Amino acid sequence: MTNKRSTKDKILDAAEQLFALTGFAETSMRQITSKANVNLASVNYHFGSKKDLIQAVMDRYLSQFIPQLLNELNQLNNKQPDYSITQLFSCFKKPLLDLENISKHGSVFFLQMLGRGYVDYQGHLRVFITDKYGSALTHIQQSFHKTKPELTPADLFWRLHFILGTSVFTLAASQALSDISSKDFHQQMNTEQIVDELLPFLAAGFIN
Repeated sequence: MTNKRSTKDKILDAAEQLFALTGFAETSMRQITSKANVNLASVNYHFGSKKDLIQAVMDRYLSQFIPQLLNELNQLNNKQPDYSITQLFSCFKKPLLDLENISKHGSVFFLQMLGRGYVDYQGHLRVFITDKYGSALTHIQQSFHKTKPELTPADLFWRLHFILGTSVFTLAASQALSDISSKDFHQQMNTEQIVDELLPFLAAGFIN
């Protein structure tokens, strides 16, 4: 085995950074090949098309995040079936922060790309995620609904949408927020500490 990154990993690393920063639609294959220092034939060989590459980039995170989150949810449910919304949100912390093991800014990139999926309206990505992780997403939604069963499906949709939007904005701006916090309040904040500030706010917003 070698520590040298494979061509496939180089492409994924370059693509995710560009997708997160500039969006799926605005990122060209030329930009990706240039950043990864590979030729277009290499991208076509490993992924086939830009759509397939987008799905592969997202799946690199989802394939770790979703199973880990489900495990956290199952442990919570077994330990305390009548869990609170605060306890439910706490299940997201470790799976989200562990995405830093994929790349240095993994948690930020992941949420940014989820947000880009809505802004760029990548229909194929939604189909891919639904087909592969549909049952898991249903389980996650049911976990939220359990904490506030009076919510209608439409209410649940909007609250989860606002949670995602707030999370994307906060972590996407985490470096700027850390700088402001340091300068104005003399607080040194890392990603984990920002998440600790964010989760109670999300819980209160969902339940009220």
